Amino acid sequence: MPVAERRAKANKHIRKLEKQGKTVEPIQIEGRTICRSFWGKGWKDHLESFSDFANRLPRGRTYVRNGSVCHLGVTPGNIEAIVSGSSLYHIGITIQPLPEPQWQAIKKACSGQIGSMLELLQGKLSDHVMTVVTDMDDGLFPQPGEIRFSCSCPDWAVMCKHVAAVLYGVANRLDDQPALLFVLRGVDPQELIAGEFALPTAGETAGDDVLDDGELSGIFGIDLEDGDAQPEAPPEPKPKTKKAPSPRKSAAKAKKRQSQKPGKAPPAETAGFTGENIKALRTELGLSGAKFAQQLKVSVNSVYRWEKTPGPLKLHSRIRKALERLQRSAQQSR
Repeated sequence: MPVAERRAKANKHIRKLEKQGKTVEPIQIEGRTICRSFWGKGWKDHLESFSDFANRLPRGRTYVRNGSVCHLGVTPGNIEAIVSGSSLYHIGITIQPLPEPQWQAIKKACSGQIGSMLELLQGKLSDHVMTVVTDMDDGLFPQPGEIRFSCSCPDWAVMCKHVAAVLYGVANRLDDQPALLFVLRGVDPQELIAGEFALPTAGETAGDDVLDDGELSGIFGIDLEDGDAQPEAPPEPKPKTKKAPSPRKSAAKAKKRQSQKPGKAPPAETAGFTGENIKALRTELGLSGAKFAQQLKVSVNSVYRWEKTPGPLKLHSRIRKALERLQRSAQQSR
């Protein structure tokens, strides 16, 4: 079947499914490149490394490039897809959860080396971490024995061309939704960045690789309510016109000043939060950057950014209340 005819047929099936009220997530590839991201390429390379699949994968590449994958949905441990061939075929792929000992080993090997969720999902990882997570035997990608296929087509092969097309479609989908790999393997990617972190030294400065929660919110559509810490701009002074005080008012003010006793300055805890007293509070509580961030329900990068920001911090009310709660806890333990 010519490519144009196959693509037109697939589009017709997609429109038909949408009219039936079904949520359709087709795989649409521009050009010949199936995937471009770290996770997409990792999935594709891992798939092609197994000789068991070698004979069927080329036809699968052709199908996915032609737009024959009309729908591809991912849920924990499962992939459901519809592929247009000579008929409309339904594919089901089951992937076993990542074994717990293997997940624990990955977390241990990556401990303290992944700075944020954005860094992880974008694949901005050190060579060591990249080697760990993409390891052919002990990484995040599934082994052939951990994958089960089913297809409604009459092909007798365990992996037919329709299944192969769907597996390549997963590589393409990981370009835009890399977190789906963790969904498939039944693990929480947050656990890879929840380990202990060393605080940056005073001589270190922020570089291009420093990751920002605003970037994470914009790229992955995650609503983070942690309020970026920025120095609070002082209010602009309002012009005032001075009037000569009357003798009676001047005498009253002088008498009032004399009657007042000098008071103590308010403690640092109640004078607003600065990077310096946030760091002092965290140190007093004996918490690492990661554990302190967990108490505030923010990223560890936010904590580091606050501690390096001079002057009063402009924080969300939820963050201020959480800090005040930790202050009370510190005062009670003194």
